[in-house]
Amino acid sequence: MQDNLLVTLIVFLSAAVISVPFFKKIGLGSVVGYLIGGIIIGPWGIGLITNVDSILHISEFGVILLLFLIGLELKPQRLWILKKPIFGLGGLQVILTFFSSSRFFLF
Repeated sequence: MQDNLLVTLIVFLSAAVISVPFFKKIGLGSVVGYLIGGIIIGPWGIGLITNVDSILHISEFGVILLLFLIGLELKPQRLWILKKPIFGLGGLQVILTFFSSSRFFLF
């Protein structure tokens, strides 16, 4: 497929419009619909999107929108209440990931 951004966006939106309602109807979440839709249209599916590097900007924009939406929904008081679990479990995840990956790459 050609590297036209508009065509790529139309393919993404079409896959989302088709897959998300289907997966919600069978009882799975919309995130599963997005993932399966992306797998189907991607280079390892039917190959509608072949140049994965060309859609990097779209994925970065999606992450920005997701973080913005989380910021809109999250109240600062709730974040302040959850500071111990957030930083404690987040720090634990960083430490465990560091040690497990260093063990994997060094041995």
